[in-house]
Amino acid sequence: MFTEVAGGDPGYDETAKMFAEAALCLALDALPPTAGQVTTAVAMGDALTERLRAAGIGFRMAAAR
Repeated sequence: MFTEVAGGDPGYDETAKMFAEAALCLALDALPPTAGQVTTAVAMGDALTERLRAAGIGFRMAAAR
């Protein structure tokens, strides 16, 4: 399995969207309780995924080729 991420230019436009949406997620959303050093996905859960989709970044799970 792998995750495909789709949207605009990943090196510039989408990076800025991801950074801004992560900051808004931390500031405004109710997040799952976590402890220690965790990944962005664990720290922000579905709240970040929903924000990124609303900003035009798509995600798709696919089987390995």
